[in-house]
Amino acid sequence: MIEKKLISEKRNFHFENSIGKTKFSNSKKSTFIKKTRMNNQKISIRFVILIISILIGFNANAQQWIKEMPGYERYKEIAPQIRSSIKPGQISVKWADDGKSFEYNHNGGKYKFDLKKKKAERVGEAAAEESPMARYRRMYAGRPERGRQYTFADSPDGNKKAVYNDGNVYITATNGENETTVTTEGSEIKRIKFGSATWVYGEELDQTTAMWWSPDSKKLAFYSFDLTKVRDYYLQYKQTEIYDSLEVEPYTKVGAINPLVGFMIFVLESAKTVSVDVRDGKPFTDEVVGHYIYGIEWSPDGTELLFHRTNRKQNIMEWTAANPETGKCRVVVREEWLPSYTTNKPDFQFLNDNKRFVWTSERTGFKNYLLYDLSGKLLATITNHPFEVGEIVKVDEKAGFLYYMARSGDNHAKLQLHRVKLDGTGDVRLTDPAFNHTVDISPDGKYFIDVAQTHNIPPFTQLLDNKAQLVSKLADSDMTKFNEIGLKKVEAFMFTSVDGKTQLHGLLHFPSNFDPNKKYPLLVSNYGGPETSEFRETFVTPSALNEYGFLVASIDGRNVGGKGKAIMDQIYGKLGYAEMDDFAEGVKSLYNRPYFDKNRVGIFGTSFGGTTSAMCLLRFPDVFHAAVANSGVTDWRNYDNIYTERYMNLLNENLEGYELTSIMKYAPNLKGKLMIYYGTSDNNVHPSNSLQLIQSLQKANKSFEVQVGPDRGHTAVNADRMMEFFIQNLVLD
Repeated sequence: MIEKKLISEKRNFHFENSIGKTKFSNSKKSTFIKKTRMNNQKISIRFVILIISILIGFNANAQQWIKEMPGYERYKEIAPQIRSSIKPGQISVKWADDGKSFEYNHNGGKYKFDLKKKKAERVGEAAAEESPMARYRRMYAGRPERGRQYTFADSPDGNKKAVYNDGNVYITATNGENETTVTTEGSEIKRIKFGSATWVYGEELDQTTAMWWSPDSKKLAFYSFDLTKVRDYYLQYKQTEIYDSLEVEPYTKVGAINPLVGFMIFVLESAKTVSVDVRDGKPFTDEVVGHYIYGIEWSPDGTELLFHRTNRKQNIMEWTAANPETGKCRVVVREEWLPSYTTNKPDFQFLNDNKRFVWTSERTGFKNYLLYDLSGKLLATITNHPFEVGEIVKVDEKAGFLYYMARSGDNHAKLQLHRVKLDGTGDVRLTDPAFNHTVDISPDGKYFIDVAQTHNIPPFTQLLDNKAQLVSKLADSDMTKFNEIGLKKVEAFMFTSVDGKTQLHGLLHFPSNFDPNKKYPLLVSNYGGPETSEFRETFVTPSALNEYGFLVASIDGRNVGGKGKAIMDQIYGKLGYAEMDDFAEGVKSLYNRPYFDKNRVGIFGTSFGGTTSAMCLLRFPDVFHAAVANSGVTDWRNYDNIYTERYMNLLNENLEGYELTSIMKYAPNLKGKLMIYYGTSDNNVHPSNSLQLIQSLQKANKSFEVQVGPDRGHTAVNADRMMEFFIQNLVLD
């Protein structure tokens, strides 16, 4: 998928070096030197705002002119301090098995809190904390490359290994001996594969594996893919070396033929292979539910194989159970949302009997919980809220309670802990709606740890009982350094969508030396993809880019996640168009601020953010005046079909929408300054996207700038080069 904002939304920003020089006249040199002197006299934008600040704030590869530009010295002084400016009062605990105590680290010490005594005692020194990067590397060590699947699967009993090789599946002992051949018809040359999937299945359906052992290690399920009718995409690698190389990838784009997918089950005792009837005997068409199959796992008792299947449009999804002896399938839960699309893999959790399960459904227009059993019988409607539920925190079957998070705070970004009986009665909110919360419930359900915060209130940690009464304050954030260096808290603002009714949010970041009597240019840092959010209620430190003398904003549109299903229907079929109206409206909502120079607005982003940046500049030339568009999709017909058709409908049913959202259509509108960046080895958003936009702009006789990342993948232009561009075009011009 195009990089998604994490993690409650996931977004990926990689700032890479690129080639380029900026030339200034003598008069311009004099101007920015004077401004630098005046400046001397007188930064984490969701996971993603933080990541941008880290990557930008510590970029060692400065470009040619940035060191002489206005704001650089201030940036150099303040930016490296932003990340460490707060000692967060956010702690994690380890509960004792009996729930009567817990341990945690804080300010270099290790503490044990006794619930009977209601106090903590220091019991030692805290172990060195793992850095976020080290934790990331550990979590993802050994994972297959993006879009790929593991080539092996170890059996649960530890005695066997399933292996994929050249289109076929084999089973060996863990040491590689005693090989059993499971399939023989596969061949990568013949484009028939067993035990592996495709790049698009890995990218969009999260299929990092393609072989699944039963819990008793007596059966092996595995994918089958017929790629004979799938078109290839050719991508050059190693173009900076003496000899290049070519990646040939079966890659289904919008409207193209998909691989014929199925899966099989090999029974070790009988050496029998069963083909699962994933489409109930129906042919492989766009309409059949079973056009895509994914999310495969065995039932806890190993008697059935569970999987998700959808039609090509992905507006119908069935969670299905397959009989491993016969290959016959039955539907356990069916979800559909015909106005747009369904959730591909709703969250669910089995209860202790491994038959009943809590299921997350959007059938009311908001995510809510239902209780089912594996026969497909609906046992209870657990919640029926006019707001979204979040994650399941704990199921206390002994007490008959479900603990869960929900967006029932003062706004949709403030998640709250709720408790409800499994029959749907007695729902109660247990946290303060003025804050966003993350919680950790004790094993006995009598207490919970609560980390509370908002966008402008740093996290604090407290212990509460199951009646929501405060037991003890455990930790506060220390903002001494934040205040000493003059950092400004981020401000939330609201505005109304162009639809005239939807209330939307944004965040505005200020420089540490902000003067309300001056006018500042604005940079908009937006991603813009469906079901992502720029506004959040976890504490946000100001952007490092502020220190160059810019305001920085991030703005939600009707693409925002967490506000219900109907809002997504408004962008369906016109992805990258409808939400851009709102981003422009968000900027306009700041026009009445005397310190905002509405004639100097830039926007930047990567992946979908690159799409957002280019489209906003071209469609709203009087609102946006400069843009850096990194690795963006410029026409949805260029992108993979699983992601695109999910949000845009099929090409033959929505050609008008595809034409409407093609950025090339708006190339003649270019008035401002545009920088386009792409990596020559980008196997996600292919270089053809940027090249098509470049061609359209050339045909329209427009002037613009191109930065290329030789042998780079799905990346972004070097941050210093980006700021040279913005300062040159929004400050010095």
